[in-house]
Amino acid sequence: MDLFKPHKEDKKDEGQDLATLLSPEQRGELTLLVASATSSMRKTIEDTFDASHVGAGLEAAKQESPNVDAAKLSPEEQESQRKAQETRERELSAPRLQELKEAALDFFDKWQDSVVLRVGEVLNSREAGAHPREDVTPSDAHPHETKRRDGKGDEDGDGDDGIQPALLELYPQISTPLASLGYDQRVLILHSMLLLLLSLEHYIAHSRVLLLRLTLALHLPLHLLSTDETKVARGLLEAAKQLSGDDETQKRSDENKIARRWKVGLASVAGAAVIGVTGGLAAPLVAAGIGGVMGGLGLGATAAAGYLGTLAGSGVLVGGLFGAYRGRMTGKMMDAYAREVQDFAFLPVRSSKRSWSTPHDSTPADRRLRVVIGVTGWLTDKSEVVTPWRVIGNKAAEPFALRWELSALLSLGNALTAMVTSAAWGYAKSEIIKRTIFASLTAALWPIGLLKISRVVDNPFSVAKARAEKAGEVLADALFNKAQGERPVSLIGYSLGARAIHACLLSLARRRAFGLVESVVLIGAPLPSDAADWRVMRTVVSGRLVNVFSANDYILAFLYRTSSIQLGVAGLQPIAHVRGVQNVDVSAAVSGHLKYRYVVGSILKKIDFEDVDLEEVEREEAALRVVEKEEEKSEQSETGARDADDEARRLEEEVKLKNKQSDVRE
Repeated sequence: MDLFKPHKEDKKDEGQDLATLLSPEQRGELTLLVASATSSMRKTIEDTFDASHVGAGLEAAKQESPNVDAAKLSPEEQESQRKAQETRERELSAPRLQELKEAALDFFDKWQDSVVLRVGEVLNSREAGAHPREDVTPSDAHPHETKRRDGKGDEDGDGDDGIQPALLELYPQISTPLASLGYDQRVLILHSMLLLLLSLEHYIAHSRVLLLRLTLALHLPLHLLSTDETKVARGLLEAAKQLSGDDETQKRSDENKIARRWKVGLASVAGAAVIGVTGGLAAPLVAAGIGGVMGGLGLGATAAAGYLGTLAGSGVLVGGLFGAYRGRMTGKMMDAYAREVQDFAFLPVRSSKRSWSTPHDSTPADRRLRVVIGVTGWLTDKSEVVTPWRVIGNKAAEPFALRWELSALLSLGNALTAMVTSAAWGYAKSEIIKRTIFASLTAALWPIGLLKISRVVDNPFSVAKARAEKAGEVLADALFNKAQGERPVSLIGYSLGARAIHACLLSLARRRAFGLVESVVLIGAPLPSDAADWRVMRTVVSGRLVNVFSANDYILAFLYRTSSIQLGVAGLQPIAHVRGVQNVDVSAAVSGHLKYRYVVGSILKKIDFEDVDLEEVEREEAALRVVEKEEEKSEQSETGARDADDEARRLEEEVKLKNKQSDVRE
């Protein structure tokens, strides 16, 4: 680290580091905390393949505890559970799943070793004990903080502990003496850990989950981590502007032209220019730049650059972190495979260039260390590619909307809208509601009039469903080839958007592409609820995997009636027997599939998703109220019975007209 040693006149800017902050015993506690957190993360992977986990079945979800005491079950129920577990054990013993488990653990172990080694290098360096210091005690705490030992965090002066119940359930707090340190000291520890993880030259999903666990263990508010990530992203990009070395940038671009199947516009042309990176090595300048941006957190320029390692001295590495050299997220991603999916592009949600038609990059000010991608499941207007995802905040994450197969999604959206406003649907809904959705599904008890107009939606749904599978493969291709850079990605999708994400995750699992995806939220998903696929998906999701369902989604049930009902429907019921899948029932709020378009923000808020713009959620709720009033007026205006065949023909003509209007509308 000689490159990062300051000149004598710079010593006043050296600030603190972990060596001056912590005693040898406390450095040992930090090492132990990292080891404990990573061990818990490893166990999460192992638990995914645990056949003994019962989970929340359809009937168990109605009980207070899904894991019912076997002693309270009847002999027949005990025998049923025994057979079910034997089935799961046979499934998990299959070579395919055993190989997946081994690959997931092998990837994790290599990452864990690199983290432990990097932390050890810093905490056990020769300089670590060379700084005279006074032991920091709990009395050094931040004057405004209130210590909390009840698992709810502590306050940092603004009254918001920021620790969400859903995260506490997924990541139980680890007890550590470091939680008794002063607030400023704990903040500096967390900040230092972020820089150390970035020094690995990537910020994969595992690293982000580790920081979440450390934040909870140190009793710090989660918004502090998000704020720190944003400041570090800006600091890296600002410092990278000071670097020079076009030769290195060109060399990296040339290598990618040959090595990457994903042939996208390279950063030497556009991506690097957008974020202001020119490549090269200029460590002293970077140390000054990073220190200037991050010095407010108490870490000196020398320590910051030292913790970042080679990342602090290379604009090429910084550019790679943000996706500048692997391929632009919004460029033309058309190799032989991608041509199978039309209109495939990533659109920045928060860009000033609000356009569904023209892909464009985020501005430097919008760059973040994390990415969130929203995937729409149908369209009634092309602007809806982006509009539902404005509820995703950009304070800590860089939100994108996935544009895919506009024609197919518009055709489906127009067909669904026509069907739910028909007299046949109004009558059918009153009949279906008299019995459960699953009775209708399993016994095919659908009203004849509804079945006669089914041709209006069946073909558009089948086409869009098939396209969703291909779009998911291309999305996996983009993530695998680091179109998003070396940053964790979270995926959110409703309806067929969730289906596309499902296909993406299965593809990533086949490629053994671990550590790319942080969290996934699937809303009203038209895909199987059986444990097999969800177990596979869980292995490539480092953080939260959420299934949002509504038992009152009659539209989804009707659309899915010709599929493999025996495997269940994720959008209608909870996922059972897979540890780590969070089931969220929104039956009370969602009575129809088309409502999901207007409740994405409310759902994300309900599940304590980190990146939610509450102002946009309010706008979304207002839009929902308008739609509901229009639906009420439409229902009141519907009088008298109609011939089902005549209505089917009328609806087909209506959908054709809407599709033509969508094609010509800009």
